[in-house]
Amino acid sequence: MKFIRRALPYFFASFGLIFTASASAQYAWVDAAGRKVFSDQPPPANISNKRILQQPGKSPASQPIANLEETTSNEGLDKPKSDEAAPKPSPATKLVNKDKDLEAAKKKIDDEAAAKKKTEDDVRNAAKADNCQRAKLAKMQFETGRPVSTSNAKGERIIMDEAARMVETKRIEGIMTTDCK
Repeated sequence: MKFIRRALPYFFASFGLIFTASASAQYAWVDAAGRKVFSDQPPPANISNKRILQQPGKSPASQPIANLEETTSNEGLDKPKSDEAAPKPSPATKLVNKDKDLEAAKKKIDDEAAAKKKTEDDVRNAAKADNCQRAKLAKMQFETGRPVSTSNAKGERIIMDEAARMVETKRIEGIMTTDCK
């Protein structure tokens, strides 16, 4: 019984090694879209040897390491790269570019909000100008001294008495003070 307890960890360790050895017998390659593909089946025939990253029977150390730019770029996958490679942007440059993009997006949103506010202000100002013009005409009608008629809720015509004229004149003057600026 003691023997089994002592041998059990060694058994699991050897089983784990065997299992990982079979797991490493896989193919890895970069497909036409630039994505890494892992499979226990060999890659399709249209994948060049340059794009195969790992295959069974060859240790990863003996395989050529594929250049990351060659494997992720869609153009020139089967062509050799030139000696002059474009400089890679630094993480700081990427952050600056993201900041510029965010600032541009924020500026666009702010510009749209400002344009919307200007349009609303223009509509409001046009309505105020119209209300001002109507109030001026109504005040002139009340200042003539002629009888002024209105309609009640039933649609009947009613002539305003002096008290109603004063109330309506005050209301019109209030409209003029707010809209005629």
